[in-house]
Amino acid sequence: MKRLLLSFCLLWVILFSYADHYRVLFIGNSYTEVNNLPQLISNLASSVGDTIEFSSHTPGGCTFQQHLSGALSLIRQGGWDYVVLQEQSQLPSFPYSQFMSESYPFARGLCDSIRAYNPDTKVVFYMTWGRKNGDQQNCPNYPPLCTYEGMDSLLFARYMMMAEDNRTLVSPVGYVWHYIRDHYPDIELYQSDESHPSLAGSYAAACTFYATLFRKTPMAISTDEGVGTERSEWIRRAATELVYDSLSRWSFIESSDTIHGGDSVTVQAYRMPMFNLYPNPVTHTLTLKSSEILEEPVSIFVYDEYGKLCISERNSNADTYSISVVQLPAGVYFLKVMAGEKSYPIQKFIKTTE
Repeated sequence: MKRLLLSFCLLWVILFSYADHYRVLFIGNSYTEVNNLPQLISNLASSVGDTIEFSSHTPGGCTFQQHLSGALSLIRQGGWDYVVLQEQSQLPSFPYSQFMSESYPFARGLCDSIRAYNPDTKVVFYMTWGRKNGDQQNCPNYPPLCTYEGMDSLLFARYMMMAEDNRTLVSPVGYVWHYIRDHYPDIELYQSDESHPSLAGSYAAACTFYATLFRKTPMAISTDEGVGTERSEWIRRAATELVYDSLSRWSFIESSDTIHGGDSVTVQAYRMPMFNLYPNPVTHTLTLKSSEILEEPVSIFVYDEYGKLCISERNSNADTYSISVVQLPAGVYFLKVMAGEKSYPIQKFIKTTE
């Protein structure tokens, strides 16, 4: 009996010796509030012995500009391990000039305020998703929003830009949603309004956040939260493959962190992607800006959404590259960079006509 008790205690130590506890502040709106995403993340974490203590500021439709004053009292409390920022669901996908005046500076302001009161806090941008059939309300005035692909690509680019420029993390929920839409079409991620998340959509967001915050595999999560055994496993697998297996892609903070996976523990020094792609959408010339000079030779490839190679350029080492896209038809494209023997994450952009 003593041997059995000893074995049980040893198993308990193995399972929970790497348990983590974080204080997290969620600043957003209904995309965070629906299905109580913070509590859902907490439930998933608890299933593997991790915990979060959270507070939220999530008025419906609230923007970063409004959060600068509305969430300030919570930011000033300090002591947060993470602060999650989610912009109004449409604003980051609006025309570049509008995004740069109505969203971008307030994202910077929030990051500055958070760091002023919480010097050790990690900021996380919550990348949202395109509406199920695009933003039909704003489609007539801005055609890239007329489809899911167009809106989603813009959200991806803008959140990556905000994360890179502010040296933060990004929780790529919209990116995981895109993968699930493509590979598991039977999983309905949307509510009937084709905008807000269903329970499965929020579960996908929670799995993404678990990987982002705890830097651990979502495959260890043992609760389906009512989504269903099979569907929840598909979602956890997607979040594992897209987020946990490539944590460096979603971190714009240079650091070394302990990453737990299965039976092993490794120390991984990770860096974020080093590229800024602008303007996006683009009409004539796309600029690729690197945070450092790349190793020669530098090859740039542009593919359309069907995987067809449209542009192939070979360049010398530099930190800024200009790519003419005037010959490309309007649509969604993917840019791939190879420098020396290194291959970098694929970047999305949208080509528009005048």
